[in-house]
Amino acid sequence: MSFNPLSFLFGDANSDQVVPPKGNAAWLTGFASAAMAFIAVFALTLSLAVGRLADYWSLDLARTATVQIVAEGESLQAQSEAALRVLRTTPGVERADIIDKSAQVALLEPWLGRNLPIDSLPIPQMIDVRLGPDGVDVESLKLRLQAEAPDASFDDHSTWRAPVLAASQRLRIMVALSLMLTGIITVIIVVLSAHNALASNQNIIRTLRLLGARDSYIAGAFVRRITMRATLGAVLGMALAMVAVVSFPAQPEANGLLSGMSLSGIDWLYPIFVPILVGISAFAASRLAARYHLHSVT
Repeated sequence: MSFNPLSFLFGDANSDQVVPPKGNAAWLTGFASAAMAFIAVFALTLSLAVGRLADYWSLDLARTATVQIVAEGESLQAQSEAALRVLRTTPGVERADIIDKSAQVALLEPWLGRNLPIDSLPIPQMIDVRLGPDGVDVESLKLRLQAEAPDASFDDHSTWRAPVLAASQRLRIMVALSLMLTGIITVIIVVLSAHNALASNQNIIRTLRLLGARDSYIAGAFVRRITMRATLGAVLGMALAMVAVVSFPAQPEANGLLSGMSLSGIDWLYPIFVPILVGISAFAASRLAARYHLHSVT
């Protein structure tokens, strides 16, 4: 079958009348395409939001560290001062401050409740460390701390970063798989709709053949109508999904999940590709279905 892009895009008044504008195949193709596009855009937006959130958390953890000192009495005070001297003279460390007891108690309240007996609890001394963008030589810093403050331990939060990055990567893989499944389902529905449209219009096809119409002309009429229905449905689904995303309530925290459920900058271009991909898939699927059906029917 020959394919004329201009005729396909701008249409042919005569060929458009070949395919009935209504029927089960018409609304099924449009509704399914709209639903699949809505799901695809929403999944894509969720993937972008989770990616931004994971990057934010990972960067924040990469720029922070903690020094914990487990000691008592004068030894605790001396080792705390020694650890501060080591940290503040280490290249790559922007800031090092001792976390006071009240702040530590506030951090423990969600797990241990209020009115904690601070004096009777073996709470270690914590030092909050802010690292520079170039990082720090962790092994060298640990050796210096071991020499100056034997009871001090350095935690660069790498243990916390790994699960965040792994979860983000797995979620992106799941989103990619869901988009693939959405595309496959769309193709299957289009193929079924094309077969249904062709099968329910056998009399029209036979009449056109008697009048001398070629299979390429007949198939082109069905393919164009089905592709346009799928594309318009996908555009509607994309628009509804973007409206849903924009309507999400704002979240004050910059590192919250809902604050990332938005599109900004180049992110606005990604949903536009969904109807384009749906249209291309619908065209290829309906074209193959029409070719198979017309060749199998005499």
